[in-house]
Amino acid sequence: MKTAIVTGASSGIGFEISKKLLSLDYKVYGLGRDFSKIDFNSDNFIKVVCDLMETNKVVDIIKKIKKENDIYMLVNSAGVGYFGPHEELNPYKIRQIVEVNLEAPMILTNLLLRDLKKNKGYIINISSITAKKWSTYGCAYAAAKAGLTHFSESLFEETRKYGVKVITIHPDIVKTHFYDKCNFREGDAEDSYITSECVAGAVENILNQREGTIITDITIRPQRHMITKKKNN
Repeated sequence: MKTAIVTGASSGIGFEISKKLLSLDYKVYGLGRDFSKIDFNSDNFIKVVCDLMETNKVVDIIKKIKKENDIYMLVNSAGVGYFGPHEELNPYKIRQIVEVNLEAPMILTNLLLRDLKKNKGYIINISSITAKKWSTYGCAYAAAKAGLTHFSESLFEETRKYGVKVITIHPDIVKTHFYDKCNFREGDAEDSYITSECVAGAVENILNQREGTIITDITIRPQRHMITKKKNN
C-alpha cells in the first residue's frame, strides 16, 4: 500500500482527493485544521489536525510520519484566499495567503523530496486559474498561486531525471466553502462551476498514465462563466 500526504484534507478539494486516493488503495495522512465537519472514517485515513502556518509543528509532524512510512505522494491542496481591493487587506491576511498557498507547499516539498526521489513519487500542487491571468480584486492570491505554479514547473525540471512526477492542477471556480466569506460565489447553473470531485478525478487521470508519461499541467474550467454576487445582509 502506497502512502500519501494531503493538505487541506478536512474539506473541499483536499477531502475529495483523499477519498479518491483511498479508493485507489492508498494510505492517506490528511492534514487539516478541523475535521469535525466531515462524517467520514477509514482505517487508512489518518486525520492530522494542524495549522500550516505553524511551521515548527508541521516539521515535527512530517518527521514523525516519515519515520513510520515510505511517502509516495504529496498533494498540496490547502489554500486560503481573500478578495477585494488590495489596500483593504491587512498584513495578516497577506501573510496568510502567502504562507498557506506558497510557503507551506515549498517547505513540505523540501522535507519530503528525498523520499519522493527514492520512491519515484508524485507531487501534485493545487494552484488556481488565477495563476495564469490577471486577477482584479485578487492580486495577492493570484500572485501566491502563480508562485506555486512556477515552483512546480521549475521543480519538475530539477527532479524529472530522478523519476519524480510534479503536476500542477489549475481549477477555475469550484463549488466549495472556499467562497463562504467572499462577497461572491459560483453561479447557480451546474455548468457555471466545477466540483471538488472533478479535481479528484483529474488526480486519478494523472495516476493512470503509462509509466514515463507525465501530465504536468491540468486546467479545469466550467463551460459557462457566471459569478453570483451575494446580497448584503
